[in-house]
Amino acid sequence: MSEVTLAAAVEQFNVQEFYACHDILEAMWVEALEPDKTFYQGMLQVAVGCYHLQNLNWRGAATLLGEGLRRLRGYQPDYQQIDVTQLFEQSLTLLETVQQTPPEALSEVAAPLPQICWLIETA
Repeated sequence: MSEVTLAAAVEQFNVQEFYACHDILEAMWVEALEPDKTFYQGMLQVAVGCYHLQNLNWRGAATLLGEGLRRLRGYQPDYQQIDVTQLFEQSLTLLETVQQTPPEALSEVAAPLPQICWLIETA
């Protein structure tokens, strides 16, 4: 998949349009080969975890954030010009916050949502 498509997914993620990000990453994931395939799946799962959090779905948020982190762990510190360590750490902090929050209090979670940072500026 092209860098333009990855850039579009990152842009959607960073403006918290997680479902749109999911759509882009899913299309990339379906056609990708390893090691890209697992990387895209990890990013996709973090995005869907954030989507579930926005919709106050505790189980979906915790499960998908955890699965995404498991897949992204091995791509640190960076992959495809993305600062994976930063994404991993922010997502882990969010997951820990969700896990410590009772499902009925999910709307009160004040942890910032992760952002994806490029190592270099993209055009």
